[in-house]
Amino acid sequence: MKIIELKTNNVAQTFTQLKEDLGGRLNASQKEYGLVLDNDLVHGEIIGVAINRNISFVEYDVTFKEDTLLIRNTPVTNPIHFLYCAKGQMNHSFGVNGTKRSLNQFQTGIFASDPSKDTVLFFRKDQAVKLASIIVNTHAQAKEDETVNLLQTQLLKTFMPKEGKEIFAYTGSYNLKIAEQMQQLETLKQGGIVRRLLIKGIVHTMLALEIQQHNEDVKNAKQNFGSLTRKEMDNIKELSSFIQNYPEVNYSLEYLSKKVGMSPSKLQEGFKLLHDRTVSDYIRNIRVETSEKLIRTTDLNISEIVYTIGLTSRSYFSKIFKQKYNCSPKYYQEHQNNSTITA
Repeated sequence: MKIIELKTNNVAQTFTQLKEDLGGRLNASQKEYGLVLDNDLVHGEIIGVAINRNISFVEYDVTFKEDTLLIRNTPVTNPIHFLYCAKGQMNHSFGVNGTKRSLNQFQTGIFASDPSKDTVLFFRKDQAVKLASIIVNTHAQAKEDETVNLLQTQLLKTFMPKEGKEIFAYTGSYNLKIAEQMQQLETLKQGGIVRRLLIKGIVHTMLALEIQQHNEDVKNAKQNFGSLTRKEMDNIKELSSFIQNYPEVNYSLEYLSKKVGMSPSKLQEGFKLLHDRTVSDYIRNIRVETSEKLIRTTDLNISEIVYTIGLTSRSYFSKIFKQKYNCSPKYYQEHQNNSTITA
């Protein structure tokens, strides 16, 4: 078994240590780090970003070739760990011999403890894992703006162990919205300050979604709310992608239910849980977002765009577009054209 011990939450120091223990090729630029790995121990990539002095983001997209423990002990900062497993399955424990808590695909976890306990991530041999880790220090290293201080205060109040307890451990329901944010990170093409701001915004959104998921799970704990099985979760994800790729199809709830082998009520429950929308709201939102992209990237006129996204009424399209973007599609198109000419 491979054991990696990290005694820092500083992103630069973390990646220096990871390179020493795992090898690979380390790239660093503008507080953003990437470790590319392809050797007898591990294949994949680990990326990291210092969001600010007290929040860091690390994403593991790796397959270890032997069981591997990644152990953190940072009593000075004593962080809260927000985890999200986008692929595969891994375990978390407090201490090497502590109780293992599994995180399955699309599942969230929030973990905190007293300073004496190690935080351990367990990666199984030959298991492809994609794991996002947002680390929030509980002891501020320097003064931040008021918003950051308020966030830190709220996180301490909610997630640090209370009433003499040594740990806080939460594994949540399945959530696809966080996976979508991770996909956005992967598609960023911008550089410089624009990239930094976009990454910071996405990571804060992921953190907010994890907190929201926890709050919803607590609220529904005493209700017969239920949750999707992993198979149903996979089916919903595939169906969501299908709708994104083919927004022009005239979908019905009956057709979609048969396509995934789920009852209409179960399908509605799944979309509400994963996307916080009904099925029809999700389809409508995808169509509007697709139309916005078409306006920006094609020469199609508004009527052609309406047809392309599967609608027949231009007035209805204008209504739902304005509800989302607070302007008419015609105005938005003209603004795009004017911006292009100005540039």
